[in-house]
Amino acid sequence: MGEKLNVYSEEIKRRAIEMKLSEKFTNQQIMEQLGIRNKTQIKRWMKWYRSGEEYRLSQPPGQPYYFRKGSEKLSEIDQLKKKVEYLEIKNEILKKYQEIERSWSQK
Repeated sequence: MGEKLNVYSEEIKRRAIEMKLSEKFTNQQIMEQLGIRNKTQIKRWMKWYRSGEEYRLSQPPGQPYYFRKGSEKLSEIDQLKKKVEYLEIKNEILKKYQEIERSWSQK
């Protein structure tokens, strides 16, 4: 049999983020106080928070995340901001690739 899936409420996730942001608690202390079994969870939630993907905190457990899914919960402005961010990153990658390609052709 597989291991039991740990399910944390959105409230617990947000509380863990608040505690981490306060810089008064270590991951271990947060885990003990909130009953979180793995520090990786805290790191993942912080990553989502910092990248503006807070809507993922309410994602149902066991549901895989697919790029741009869940955006129906975001306002139209937030959806457009996400799209702009995605296109800016894509543009940066293409520019870097062109630079690399030019350096190859100069050799």
